[in-house]
Amino acid sequence: MIIKKYKALTEKEAILLAKEDLGPDAIVMNVKKIKPGGIMRLFKKTRVELTAAIDDDMEEQAATTAPAAAPSVKSDEQTIDLRQERRGESAEEPFLFGKAFGENKDSYSEEAQNAIEEKINSIAKLLEQQMQTQKSAEASIKEAANQAISSGEATVKAEEKKTEPEQSGNKVVDLVIKQLMDSEVSEAHAKEIIDELTVKDDKQPIDNILANVYQKIVLKLGEIQPLTAGEKKPKVVFFVGNTGVGKTTTMAKLASLCTLDMKLKCAMFSIDTYRIAAIEQLKTYANILSAPMEVVYTPEEMAQSVEKFKNYDLILVDTAGRSHKSEEQKEDLKQIIDSVKEYETEVFLVVSATVKYADLLSIANTYGELFDYNLIFTKLDETNGLGSILNLKLDTGKPLSYVTWGQNVPDDIGVLDPQIIAKKLLGGGK
Repeated sequence: MIIKKYKALTEKEAILLAKEDLGPDAIVMNVKKIKPGGIMRLFKKTRVELTAAIDDDMEEQAATTAPAAAPSVKSDEQTIDLRQERRGESAEEPFLFGKAFGENKDSYSEEAQNAIEEKINSIAKLLEQQMQTQKSAEASIKEAANQAISSGEATVKAEEKKTEPEQSGNKVVDLVIKQLMDSEVSEAHAKEIIDELTVKDDKQPIDNILANVYQKIVLKLGEIQPLTAGEKKPKVVFFVGNTGVGKTTTMAKLASLCTLDMKLKCAMFSIDTYRIAAIEQLKTYANILSAPMEVVYTPEEMAQSVEKFKNYDLILVDTAGRSHKSEEQKEDLKQIIDSVKEYETEVFLVVSATVKYADLLSIANTYGELFDYNLIFTKLDETNGLGSILNLKLDTGKPLSYVTWGQNVPDDIGVLDPQIIAKKLLGGGK
Protein backbone atom coordinates (compact mmCIF):
# COMPACT_ATOMS: atom_id res chain seq x y z
CA MET A 1 0.00 0.00 0.00
CA ILE A 2 1.40 3.40 -1.05
CA ILE A 3 0.40 6.47 1.00
CA LYS A 4 1.43 9.93 -0.22
CA LYS A 5 0.77 13.57 0.56
CA TYR A 6 0.19 16.36 -1.96
CA LYS A 7 0.13 20.12 -1.47
CA ALA A 8 -1.58 22.60 -3.78
CA LEU A 9 -3.46 25.90 -3.70
CA THR A 10 -6.89 24.25 -3.89
CA GLU A 11 -8.41 20.91 -3.00
CA LYS A 12 -9.27 20.28 -6.64
CA GLU A 13 -5.65 20.77 -7.72
CA ALA A 14 -4.42 18.44 -4.97
CA ILE A 15 -6.90 15.74 -6.04
CA LEU A 16 -5.75 16.08 -9.65
CA LEU A 17 -2.14 15.68 -8.55
CA ALA A 18 -3.03 12.52 -6.64
CA LYS A 19 -5.03 11.06 -9.53
CA GLU A 20 -2.29 11.82 -12.06
CA ASP A 21 0.40 10.34 -9.83
CA LEU A 22 -1.40 7.32 -8.32
CA GLY A 23 -4.10 6.76 -10.92
CA PRO A 24 -7.91 6.98 -10.89
CA ASP A 25 -8.20 4.28 -8.18
CA ALA A 26 -6.47 6.42 -5.55
CA ILE A 27 -8.38 6.89 -2.28
CA VAL A 28 -8.46 10.27 -0.53
CA MET A 29 -7.74 9.70 3.18
CA ASN A 30 -7.61 13.23 4.52
CA VAL A 31 -7.74 16.87 3.41
CA LYS A 32 -6.61 19.74 5.59
CA LYS A 33 -5.89 23.43 5.11
CA ILE A 34 -2.44 24.83 5.90
CA LYS A 35 -2.41 28.47 6.93
CA PRO A 36 0.77 30.44 6.13
CA GLY A 37 2.92 31.65 9.01
CA GLY A 38 5.36 34.48 9.57
CA ILE A 39 5.00 38.21 9.18
CA MET A 40 4.26 37.82 5.46
CA ARG A 41 1.26 35.54 6.08
CA LEU A 42 -1.16 38.31 5.07
CA PHE A 43 0.29 38.20 1.57
CA LYS A 44 0.29 34.42 1.23
CA LYS A 45 -2.60 32.14 0.32
CA THR A 46 -3.92 29.27 2.41
CA ARG A 47 -2.89 25.95 0.92
CA VAL A 48 -4.34 22.45 0.96
CA GLU A 49 -2.59 19.22 1.99
CA LEU A 50 -4.21 16.01 0.75
CA THR A 51 -3.31 12.49 1.85
CA ALA A 52 -4.07 9.77 -0.71
CA ALA A 53 -3.42 6.04 -0.92
CA ILE A 54 -3.46 3.21 -3.43
CA ASP A 55 -2.74 -0.50 -3.44
CA ASP A 56 0.77 -1.36 -4.70
CA ASP A 57 -0.58 -3.42 -7.62
CA MET A 58 -2.92 -0.63 -8.72
CA GLU A 59 -0.09 1.90 -8.43
CA GLU A 60 2.14 -0.16 -10.75
CA GLN A 61 -0.69 -0.56 -13.22
CA ALA A 62 -1.36 3.19 -13.17
CA ALA A 63 2.33 3.88 -13.79
CA THR A 64 2.37 1.74 -16.93
CA THR A 65 -0.79 3.29 -18.35
CA ALA A 66 -0.16 6.92 -17.36
CA PRO A 67 0.37 9.37 -20.27
CA ALA A 68 3.87 10.64 -20.91
CA ALA A 69 2.80 14.26 -20.91
CA ALA A 70 3.61 16.40 -17.87
CA PRO A 71 0.76 17.03 -15.41
CA SER A 72 -1.42 20.03 -16.16
CA VAL A 73 -1.56 20.98 -12.47
CA LYS A 74 1.73 21.75 -10.73
CA SER A 75 2.65 21.96 -7.08
CA ASP A 76 5.82 23.44 -5.66
CA GLU A 77 5.82 20.72 -2.98
CA GLN A 78 7.03 17.19 -3.66
CA THR A 79 4.89 14.24 -2.64
CA ILE A 80 5.93 12.57 0.58
CA ASP A 81 5.71 8.87 1.35
CA LEU A 82 3.87 8.76 4.67
CA ARG A 83 5.77 5.73 5.83
CA GLN A 84 9.09 7.52 5.30
CA GLU A 85 7.78 10.69 6.91
CA ARG A 86 6.63 8.87 10.06
CA ARG A 87 10.12 7.43 10.57
CA GLY A 88 11.57 10.94 10.81
CA GLU A 89 10.84 14.07 12.83
CA SER A 90 7.42 15.61 12.32
CA ALA A 91 7.52 19.27 11.29
CA GLU A 92 4.41 20.28 13.19
CA GLU A 93 4.05 18.20 16.33
CA PRO A 94 1.44 19.10 18.95
CA PHE A 95 3.16 20.44 22.06
CA LEU A 96 0.62 18.83 24.30
CA PHE A 97 1.48 15.20 23.78
CA GLY A 98 4.69 15.06 21.76
CA LYS A 99 5.54 12.74 18.92
CA ALA A 100 6.34 9.42 20.52
CA PHE A 101 4.24 6.31 20.00
CA GLY A 102 4.93 3.69 22.64
CA GLU A 103 7.32 6.08 24.39
CA ASN A 104 6.67 6.39 28.12
CA LYS A 105 8.88 8.99 29.79
CA ASP A 106 10.09 8.14 33.28
CA SER A 107 8.72 10.40 35.98
CA TYR A 108 12.22 10.58 37.44
CA SER A 109 13.96 11.24 34.09
CA GLU A 110 16.49 13.97 33.49
CA GLU A 111 13.88 15.91 31.54
CA ALA A 112 11.59 15.96 34.57
CA GLN A 113 14.38 17.23 36.80
CA ASN A 114 15.27 19.94 34.28
CA ALA A 115 11.65 20.99 34.14
CA ILE A 116 11.60 21.36 37.92
CA GLU A 117 14.85 23.31 37.96
CA GLU A 118 13.43 25.69 35.38
CA LYS A 119 10.60 26.47 37.85
CA ILE A 120 7.99 24.72 35.76
CA ASN A 121 8.48 27.20 32.91
CA SER A 122 6.51 30.37 33.48
CA ILE A 123 4.06 29.04 36.08
CA ALA A 124 5.69 30.87 39.00
CA LYS A 125 5.41 34.14 37.16
CA LEU A 126 1.80 33.37 36.31
CA LEU A 127 0.87 32.77 39.95
CA GLU A 128 2.69 35.90 41.05
CA GLN A 129 0.51 37.82 38.61
CA GLN A 130 -2.55 36.05 39.99
CA MET A 131 -1.58 37.09 43.52
CA GLN A 132 -1.52 40.73 42.43
CA THR A 133 -4.88 40.27 40.73
CA GLN A 134 -6.29 38.60 43.85
CA LYS A 135 -5.18 41.50 46.05
CA SER A 136 -7.02 43.93 43.78
CA ALA A 137 -10.07 41.66 43.76
CA GLU A 138 -10.06 41.39 47.58
CA ALA A 139 -9.96 45.17 47.88
CA SER A 140 -12.91 45.47 45.51
CA ILE A 141 -14.88 42.81 47.42
CA LYS A 142 -14.29 44.59 50.75
CA GLU A 143 -15.42 47.87 49.29
CA ALA A 144 -18.56 46.25 47.82
CA ALA A 145 -19.30 44.52 51.15
CA ASN A 146 -19.00 47.77 53.09
CA GLN A 147 -21.36 49.49 50.65
CA ALA A 148 -23.86 46.62 50.95
CA ILE A 149 -23.79 46.76 54.78
CA SER A 150 -24.22 50.51 54.85
CA SER A 151 -27.22 50.28 52.51
CA GLY A 152 -28.88 47.57 54.62
CA GLU A 153 -28.25 44.61 52.29
CA ALA A 154 -27.74 41.63 54.58
CA THR A 155 -25.79 39.14 52.42
CA VAL A 156 -23.41 39.36 49.51
CA LYS A 157 -23.80 36.51 47.00
CA ALA A 158 -23.73 33.66 49.49
CA GLU A 159 -24.05 31.06 46.73
CA GLU A 160 -20.91 32.29 44.97
CA LYS A 161 -19.03 32.01 48.23
CA LYS A 162 -19.90 28.32 48.43
CA THR A 163 -18.12 27.61 45.16
CA GLU A 164 -14.83 29.05 46.41
CA PRO A 165 -12.39 26.59 48.03
CA GLU A 166 -11.82 26.88 51.74
CA GLN A 167 -8.89 29.19 52.44
CA SER A 168 -5.79 27.61 54.02
CA GLY A 169 -4.20 30.86 55.21
CA ASN A 170 -1.29 30.41 52.76
CA LYS A 171 -1.90 32.56 49.68
CA VAL A 172 0.45 30.56 47.46
CA VAL A 173 -1.21 27.26 48.42
CA ASP A 174 -4.66 28.78 47.91
CA LEU A 175 -3.69 29.98 44.44
CA VAL A 176 -2.30 26.56 43.48
CA ILE A 177 -5.55 24.92 44.59
CA LYS A 178 -7.54 27.51 42.62
CA GLN A 179 -5.41 26.90 39.52
CA LEU A 180 -5.99 23.14 39.75
CA MET A 181 -9.73 23.67 40.19
CA ASP A 182 -9.77 26.05 37.21
CA SER A 183 -8.28 23.13 35.25
CA GLU A 184 -11.27 21.08 36.50
CA VAL A 185 -9.37 19.01 39.06
CA SER A 186 -11.85 18.30 41.85
CA GLU A 187 -11.39 20.30 45.07
CA ALA A 188 -10.95 17.07 47.04
CA HIS A 189 -8.10 15.87 44.83
CA ALA A 190 -6.49 19.32 44.70
CA LYS A 191 -6.44 19.48 48.51
CA GLU A 192 -5.23 15.88 48.71
CA ILE A 193 -2.19 16.83 46.63
CA ILE A 194 -1.49 19.88 48.81
CA ASP A 195 -1.94 17.91 52.03
CA GLU A 196 0.76 15.45 50.92
CA LEU A 197 3.37 18.20 50.55
CA THR A 198 6.07 18.09 53.20
CA VAL A 199 6.75 21.84 53.04
CA LYS A 200 4.05 24.40 52.30
CA ASP A 201 4.59 27.34 54.66
CA ASP A 202 4.61 31.01 53.71
CA LYS A 203 8.41 31.16 53.81
CA GLN A 204 8.76 28.74 50.89
CA PRO A 205 9.25 30.30 47.42
CA ILE A 206 6.43 29.80 44.94
CA ASP A 207 8.58 27.72 42.60
CA ASN A 208 9.45 25.24 45.40
CA ILE A 209 5.78 24.59 46.15
CA LEU A 210 4.99 24.34 42.44
CA ALA A 211 7.83 21.86 41.90
CA ASN A 212 6.47 19.66 44.70
CA VAL A 213 2.91 19.83 43.36
CA TYR A 214 4.19 19.05 39.85
CA GLN A 215 5.99 15.93 41.10
CA LYS A 216 2.91 14.79 43.03
CA ILE A 217 0.68 15.08 39.95
CA VAL A 218 3.14 13.14 37.77
CA LEU A 219 3.31 10.36 40.37
CA LYS A 220 -0.48 10.24 40.79
CA LEU A 221 -1.01 9.89 37.02
CA GLY A 222 0.99 6.70 37.39
CA GLU A 223 2.68 4.42 34.89
CA ILE A 224 1.28 4.78 31.38
CA GLN A 225 0.34 1.53 29.66
CA PRO A 226 0.28 1.74 25.84
CA LEU A 227 -0.79 -1.08 23.53
CA THR A 228 1.72 -3.89 23.06
CA ALA A 229 1.73 -7.23 21.30
CA GLY A 230 0.81 -10.20 23.44
CA GLU A 231 3.07 -12.97 24.65
CA LYS A 232 0.92 -15.44 22.76
CA LYS A 233 -0.70 -14.84 19.38
CA PRO A 234 -3.15 -13.38 18.78
CA LYS A 235 -3.91 -10.68 21.35
CA VAL A 236 -7.54 -9.55 21.05
CA VAL A 237 -8.02 -5.85 21.85
CA PHE A 238 -11.51 -4.39 22.38
CA PHE A 239 -12.42 -0.70 22.14
CA VAL A 240 -15.54 0.05 24.21
CA GLY A 241 -17.43 3.14 25.30
CA ASN A 242 -20.53 5.23 24.84
CA THR A 243 -21.75 6.57 21.51
CA GLY A 244 -19.93 9.43 19.80
CA VAL A 245 -16.64 9.27 21.71
CA GLY A 246 -14.54 8.33 18.66
CA LYS A 247 -13.92 4.59 19.12
CA THR A 248 -13.74 3.77 15.39
CA THR A 249 -11.37 6.63 14.56
CA THR A 250 -9.20 5.90 17.59
CA MET A 251 -8.94 2.23 16.67
CA ALA A 252 -8.01 3.13 13.07
CA LYS A 253 -5.24 5.43 14.35
CA LEU A 254 -3.81 2.69 16.56
CA ALA A 255 -4.10 0.13 13.75
CA SER A 256 -2.07 2.44 11.51
CA LEU A 257 0.59 2.97 14.16
CA CYS A 258 0.84 -0.72 15.00
CA THR A 259 1.15 -1.64 11.31
CA LEU A 260 3.43 1.14 10.08
CA ASP A 261 5.54 1.92 13.16
CA MET A 262 5.58 -1.26 15.23
CA LYS A 263 5.52 -3.61 12.18
CA LEU A 264 2.86 -5.81 13.75
CA LYS A 265 0.50 -8.02 11.81
CA CYS A 266 -3.01 -6.72 12.57
CA ALA A 267 -6.56 -7.76 11.74
CA MET A 268 -9.57 -5.51 12.28
CA PHE A 269 -13.01 -6.64 13.47
CA SER A 270 -16.24 -4.68 13.80
CA ILE A 271 -19.24 -5.63 15.90
CA ASP A 272 -20.79 -2.17 15.41
CA THR A 273 -23.72 -3.47 13.39
CA TYR A 274 -25.85 -0.49 14.47
CA ARG A 275 -23.95 1.92 12.21
CA ILE A 276 -23.29 0.88 8.62
CA ALA A 277 -21.13 3.97 8.23
CA ALA A 278 -18.78 2.70 10.95
CA ILE A 279 -18.27 -0.60 9.11
CA GLU A 280 -17.63 1.17 5.80
CA GLN A 281 -15.20 3.55 7.48
CA LEU A 282 -13.27 0.66 9.02
CA LYS A 283 -13.22 -1.20 5.70
CA THR A 284 -11.61 1.81 4.05
CA TYR A 285 -8.84 1.97 6.63
CA ALA A 286 -8.36 -1.81 6.49
CA ASN A 287 -7.94 -1.67 2.69
CA ILE A 288 -5.39 1.13 2.97
CA LEU A 289 -3.38 -0.84 5.53
CA SER A 290 -3.78 -4.12 3.62
CA ALA A 291 -5.26 -5.58 6.79
CA PRO A 292 -8.08 -8.16 6.85
CA MET A 293 -11.43 -6.93 8.14
CA GLU A 294 -14.29 -9.02 9.58
CA VAL A 295 -17.83 -8.10 10.63
CA VAL A 296 -19.00 -10.14 13.63
CA TYR A 297 -22.57 -10.44 14.89
CA THR A 298 -22.54 -13.04 17.69
CA PRO A 299 -20.18 -14.41 20.36
CA GLU A 300 -19.97 -17.66 18.38
CA GLU A 301 -18.88 -15.80 15.24
CA MET A 302 -16.31 -13.86 17.29
CA ALA A 303 -14.62 -17.07 18.48
CA GLN A 304 -14.64 -18.52 14.95
CA SER A 305 -13.23 -15.36 13.38
CA VAL A 306 -10.42 -15.05 15.93
CA GLU A 307 -9.44 -18.65 15.20
CA LYS A 308 -9.04 -17.74 11.50
CA PHE A 309 -6.40 -15.15 12.40
CA LYS A 310 -4.58 -17.02 15.17
CA ASN A 311 -1.22 -16.33 13.51
CA TYR A 312 -1.68 -12.54 13.68
CA ASP A 313 -0.09 -10.37 16.38
CA LEU A 314 -3.17 -8.24 17.14
CA ILE A 315 -6.88 -8.38 16.47
CA LEU A 316 -8.45 -4.96 17.06
CA VAL A 317 -12.21 -5.03 17.72
CA ASP A 318 -14.45 -1.98 17.27
CA THR A 319 -17.61 -2.32 19.38
CA ALA A 320 -20.90 -0.50 19.04
CA GLY A 321 -21.49 2.63 21.08
CA ARG A 322 -23.59 1.57 24.05
CA SER A 323 -25.41 3.27 26.88
CA HIS A 324 -23.80 2.39 30.19
CA LYS A 325 -27.33 2.42 31.66
CA SER A 326 -28.60 -0.42 29.45
CA GLU A 327 -28.23 -3.77 31.21
CA GLU A 328 -29.06 -5.68 28.02
CA GLN A 329 -26.36 -3.93 25.97
CA LYS A 330 -23.78 -4.39 28.72
CA GLU A 331 -24.54 -8.12 28.90
CA ASP A 332 -24.20 -8.45 25.10
CA LEU A 333 -20.79 -6.80 25.22
CA LYS A 334 -19.61 -8.99 28.09
CA GLN A 335 -20.64 -12.14 26.21
CA ILE A 336 -18.64 -11.03 23.16
CA ILE A 337 -15.51 -10.45 25.24
CA ASP A 338 -15.96 -13.66 27.24
CA SER A 339 -16.22 -15.66 23.98
CA VAL A 340 -12.44 -15.29 23.42
CA LYS A 341 -11.23 -15.82 26.99
CA GLU A 342 -8.87 -18.58 25.85
CA TYR A 343 -6.83 -15.86 24.10
CA GLU A 344 -4.98 -12.95 25.67
CA THR A 345 -7.36 -9.98 25.73
CA GLU A 346 -7.18 -6.28 26.55
CA VAL A 347 -9.92 -3.66 26.79
CA PHE A 348 -9.60 0.07 26.19
CA LEU A 349 -12.40 2.26 27.54
CA VAL A 350 -12.61 5.27 25.21
CA VAL A 351 -14.04 8.40 26.87
CA SER A 352 -14.43 11.98 25.71
CA ALA A 353 -12.68 14.74 27.67
CA THR A 354 -15.62 17.03 26.85
CA VAL A 355 -18.15 15.00 28.90
CA LYS A 356 -18.99 16.34 32.37
CA TYR A 357 -17.12 14.51 35.08
CA ALA A 358 -20.12 13.07 36.93
CA ASP A 359 -21.11 11.19 33.76
CA LEU A 360 -17.51 10.10 33.09
CA LEU A 361 -17.27 8.57 36.54
CA SER A 362 -20.60 6.80 36.13
CA ILE A 363 -19.50 5.35 32.76
CA ALA A 364 -16.12 4.23 34.13
CA ASN A 365 -17.64 2.58 37.22
CA THR A 366 -20.25 0.76 35.15
CA TYR A 367 -17.70 -0.74 32.76
CA GLY A 368 -15.42 -1.49 35.71
CA GLU A 369 -18.07 -3.89 37.03
CA LEU A 370 -17.77 -5.92 33.80
CA PHE A 371 -14.02 -6.10 33.12
CA ASP A 372 -10.64 -4.44 33.65
CA TYR A 373 -9.67 -1.75 31.17
CA ASN A 374 -7.17 0.97 30.30
CA LEU A 375 -8.31 4.55 29.63
CA ILE A 376 -8.11 6.49 26.36
CA PHE A 377 -9.19 10.15 26.41
CA THR A 378 -10.40 11.67 23.12
CA LYS A 379 -11.26 15.18 21.88
CA LEU A 380 -8.65 17.00 23.95
CA ASP A 381 -8.62 19.67 21.24
CA GLU A 382 -12.21 20.53 22.18
CA THR A 383 -11.64 21.40 25.84
CA ASN A 384 -9.34 23.46 28.03
CA GLY A 385 -10.02 21.51 31.23
CA LEU A 386 -7.86 18.40 31.53
CA GLY A 387 -8.63 17.82 35.20
CA SER A 388 -10.95 14.92 34.38
CA ILE A 389 -7.89 12.88 33.38
CA LEU A 390 -6.41 13.14 36.87
CA ASN A 391 -9.80 12.83 38.56
CA LEU A 392 -10.76 9.63 36.72
CA LYS A 393 -7.34 8.08 37.28
CA LEU A 394 -7.55 8.70 41.05
CA ASP A 395 -11.21 7.73 41.41
CA THR A 396 -11.02 4.48 39.41
CA GLY A 397 -7.37 3.45 39.74
CA LYS A 398 -7.40 2.38 36.07
CA PRO A 399 -4.22 2.83 34.00
CA LEU A 400 -3.99 5.66 31.46
CA SER A 401 -2.89 4.89 27.90
CA TYR A 402 -3.54 7.31 25.04
CA VAL A 403 -5.00 10.71 24.23
CA THR A 404 -6.30 11.98 20.89
CA TRP A 405 -6.80 15.54 19.71
CA GLY A 406 -8.32 15.49 16.20
CA GLN A 407 -9.79 13.44 13.36
CA ASN A 408 -6.65 12.94 11.24
CA VAL A 409 -5.66 9.31 10.71
CA PRO A 410 -3.03 8.10 11.52
CA ASP A 411 -2.04 11.34 13.27
CA ASP A 412 -3.61 13.18 16.22
CA ILE A 413 -2.92 10.44 18.76
CA GLY A 414 -0.15 9.86 21.29
CA VAL A 415 0.80 8.08 24.48
CA LEU A 416 -0.30 10.24 27.40
CA ASP A 417 2.65 12.18 28.87
CA PRO A 418 2.21 12.77 32.64
CA GLN A 419 4.75 15.60 32.67
CA ILE A 420 2.89 17.57 30.01
CA ILE A 421 -0.46 16.99 31.72
CA ALA A 422 0.99 18.17 35.05
CA LYS A 423 2.24 21.38 33.44
CA LYS A 424 -1.14 21.96 31.81
CA LEU A 425 -3.00 21.48 35.08
CA LEU A 426 -0.74 24.06 36.74
CA GLY A 427 -1.42 26.60 34.00
CA GLY A 428 1.79 26.11 32.02
CA GLY A 429 2.31 25.20 28.39
CA LYS A 430 -0.54 27.35 27.12
